[in-house]
Order: sequence, then C-alpha cells, then structure tokens
Amino acid sequence: MNIIGISAFYHESACCLLRDGELVAAAEEERFSRVKHDRGLPRASFKYCLDVAGLDITQVDCIAYYEQPSKKLSRQLWAGHAGRSVAQLWNAALAPERAIREELGFSGPIKLYDHHLSHAASSYHFSGFQDAAILTVDGVGEWATTTYGRAKGTSIELFEEVAFPNSLGLLYSAITSYLGFEVLSGEYKVMGLAPYGKPRFVNEIGKLLRQGQDGQYTLNLDYFDFTQKDRMYSDKLSELLGQAPRQPESALAPFHEDVARSLQVVLEEMLLEKARYLHRRVPSENLCMAGGVALNVVANGRVLREGPFERLFVQPAAGDAGSCLGAAALAHAELTGQRTQPMRHAYLGPRYSVEDVASRLAATGLQPLDFRGREDALVEAVVDRLVNQKVVSWFHGSMEMGPRALGGRSILADPRAQDIRERLNRLVKMREAFRPFAPSVLAEHASAHFDLDHASPYMLEVCQVRSPIELPAITHVDGSARPQTVDARVAPRYARMIDAFYRRTGCPLVVNTSFNVRGEPIVCSPTDAVLCLLNSDMDCLVLEDFIIDREMLPADWKSLARAFRELTHPGQELEQHLVYTFL
Repeated sequence: MNIIGISAFYHESACCLLRDGELVAAAEEERFSRVKHDRGLPRASFKYCLDVAGLDITQVDCIAYYEQPSKKLSRQLWAGHAGRSVAQLWNAALAPERAIREELGFSGPIKLYDHHLSHAASSYHFSGFQDAAILTVDGVGEWATTTYGRAKGTSIELFEEVAFPNSLGLLYSAITSYLGFEVLSGEYKVMGLAPYGKPRFVNEIGKLLRQGQDGQYTLNLDYFDFTQKDRMYSDKLSELLGQAPRQPESALAPFHEDVARSLQVVLEEMLLEKARYLHRRVPSENLCMAGGVALNVVANGRVLREGPFERLFVQPAAGDAGSCLGAAALAHAELTGQRTQPMRHAYLGPRYSVEDVASRLAATGLQPLDFRGREDALVEAVVDRLVNQKVVSWFHGSMEMGPRALGGRSILADPRAQDIRERLNRLVKMREAFRPFAPSVLAEHASAHFDLDHASPYMLEVCQVRSPIELPAITHVDGSARPQTVDARVAPRYARMIDAFYRRTGCPLVVNTSFNVRGEPIVCSPTDAVLCLLNSDMDCLVLEDFIIDREMLPADWKSLARAFRELTHPGQELEQHLVYTFL
C-alpha cells in the first residue's frame, strides 16, 4: 500500500511516502524551491516521493493531510485572524483538498487528521516503542497547543489538551519577536543565546504564564497580541521587562541574554512539571515528544535527565514538516490495522549518482580531484584538509529530513581549533557570533567525551562536554554540546571519514553544521552545493567522489557570484540562473 503524507499551507511544507508501512522518502519543499520555510503545496517533494519509488499517481492508495482545515477555520474566525476576511479564511480552509485534487491531480481518498494527532503519530509510530506516553507542544494546531496522550500498539489516545490562546510555543515565539528575531525561525537563536545570560527575569517571565491543574496552564493575555502580523506581544511586555523591544540586526546586550535565559528556564521548568504529570497518568518508561517546542534540544535534555521517563524519542523533523509522517502513519494504521516500521535513519531525501555528478562537472570545464573507486583515499584527503584547519562542505548520499544536517549535507571542521567557531559564524554561515556548533561523534566513543549514555542520532538533545580533549569549536559557553552519534551501519562513509580523523588526531568527532548560508535552506542538489561554495568562504567541496578546492574555481565564477549576490538574495531566480549555466 502506498500512502502519501502532506503538510502544507502554514509553515515548512513537506511530503513523505509510506510503502507497505516503510518510510521510503520524505523531504521539505524548501529544499527544492530554495524558499526558506516554503509554505506552499509541496509539488516538488511530492514528485520526488513518487519518482524515488517508481510510482505514478494512479498507484497512490491514499493521501493523508496533517490537519483539519474546518477546525482551524473556527479558531481563526474566533480570533479575528490578522485582518483577513471571512471569504479569505474560507478559501484557505478549502485550499488543501482543492490543491490535492486540482494541482496534484489525485482522485483517490484523502484523509484529514487533527494537527496534534499527526504530531503524536509522527513520533510514536516511528519510535519502535511498544507503548509510550505522548507530549506534543507547539504554537497552535487547530485549537490545541499542548496535548497529553498514551499509545499502545496501533492505538493513540490524546486525553487532554491545552487550547489556544494558551500556548508555550506562542510564549516562546512572542519573546523571540521581542528580542528582535524572526518568529518561526529565530527560536533556535534564543535557545542558543540563553546560556550567555543570567536568569534574572524569571519572575517577570513567570508573570506571563500561570500554572494550572493537571496538564493545564494559561497565558496572561495582557502581555500578548496575537492579532498583529509584525509582533505577538503588547506594549505591556516592554513595561514589564523595562526596555523597548530590540530592533532586528541591532547589537545584543546583556539584557537580551538575560531575557533569553529567563525564558528558557521558565520553559524547561514548565515542561518538566508537565512531563511529571503525564507520567502519573501514563506510567510508561517511554516518552514520545513532537511539535516545534520538541526541537528545543536544551529542554529535551533536561526532560530526559531530570524527568520520570527512561527513554525519549523525538523524530528529526519534529515541527510541522514532520507532521506529514504522522498523517501517513495514521492512514496506514487505519487502512491496514498495522503500525509503520520504526525510523531507521533520516536520510530520506534525494540522492545523486556519482555518474550524474561527474557528468555535471564535466560540462563545466572544472578539473576536480577524482576519487572514484578510491574511498579510502577520499576520506584521507578530507582529513588532510580538516587537520590543516580547512572548512569542508560534505555532500554524500541522500539528503536528511528535518532541520539538522547529519552527514548527508554538512559543513565540517576540526573541533579542536580555537578560531573555527568564529570563522564559521562570520565567513561561512554569515550569522550571529553567539550561535553554537554541534559535533558528530562516533557512537562507540560518545560516552568518553559527552555526558551521554545512549544513542542520539538526530542531534536532538543537549548534554555536558566531558572530553579529555579541548573542544572549543563545539563547546558552548555553559560547557554543553548537541551531539550526533554516528553509527557506521547507518552512515558508513561519514563514519569512515570521522574514524580516519580519529586515527590521525586521537579525536573521534568533527564539527558538523548544516550545509547552507544564512537565509538559505540546506542544499539539496549538486547545483545548490556549488552555489553555496561560491557564496561563502568554505575551503572545499566534497561532492560525492570528487573534491573541488576553492582555488579550482575560475575567478570569473567567484566575481560573478559576488555581483549577483549584491543584486539578489540566494535562492532567487537570477542567482540560480548563474549556477545553472555552470552545471
């Protein structure tokens, strides 16, 4: 049975394919369109899912959609949503099914599932757990913002919810906006900024949020305004905190760091309290979390370390993009009476054959280093560059699903280097200097360098660094890191490269950050990879079996890329045309 899952029309559109209960393909639309957080119908990712399985649309048995538009409409009408007319809201509610029918051309059954049920299923059904407690937390779905549930076999029951406008996700987003970062993408930055600050505004942030009975809590709506497009807070928030909102891109002061730290503390304490309540209701050893707040890896670490559950599963695309997985899993359970197979890895996106890459490179006139049939020599050449303090972009195999690079589309560096973090932030990623970088560590060595006694393949929890090696590039200001444990059975070439680095240096880990620059989605294709190399100060590109050192690029390519970058931001048509003339 072939089931397509779709999430679209709000944030992070994505598509996946379940074939007889196995997740065989999944990708966010932004990777193809090159529009960050693309919210449109995922046409390209839908086509990719069909192509990778060799299917045409007549062979799709069902399309599952991740939320209930009619329920969402009722909430939008109640809230007077952002000045849109009733007709506009009604058309938006009709859009998903209409687009699936008219734009994708699908005439078969369409199943709609509640937003938070899709979140819950996206974690539980792929966890491999036989039973679990479920906690979903995000901004808002239809009405629910937090849900509590239990699961066993194919059954999921969500027995309690917190309803809009009360929302931990919206609280975090409102303070994100107050701190001058973009809502729905800047929350990571607030989490990364928090360790620099002191929790001196915990009492003030606490006034925004009231603890309720059991799983409940409420926001103090005097401090929020969810009807505005450009911010989510009222003027009373500035009065409470004693300063005006930070302007985007302006300097960060200790005040902003302290607000971020205080917000993070309040969030973590609330999640811990609700996890303890959930365990009293569902005394399982296993916890499944999903929703955008489940991407707060610092909070995840505390919930696992200090909470009552023995095991925690968060799938790599825990936000709205991953809800397409949950919708597909729910449809599979409904139609077959069976669960999906556990998630084995996140490498579910497009891959490009060595022959395809060779053909594209040949057309450019470039003379890359060719390591076809010589993988050992390739990984040694990569290690040569890493130990010489080079920044290496790494493109191999299938693209990852979710916001974390996991060795398919990654930027790599030596974690022992003192200046690598500053260089990566300023010259390569072109982002704020406070942002931390994560390590990829060989699974068998992880416990010797991190306070981690279990696998963490998706980079979704934070722990303390306890390595005998000084690791300034991956150690955050509070002594923490967000490791990815690398299993050679899952990512053999990536593991082999890290092992070669270990044999050369005694260090079994590398810096791993996503292969993109600020404002761009993670690269998907070889073309995207070359474009990213042109528009950053990375030293080389490992493109499957080929290495392109920066010095190999023609001077006119680099100057043209700089000129086009001044005219338009990455991902727009003009700059894409430049690279397509090369490849």
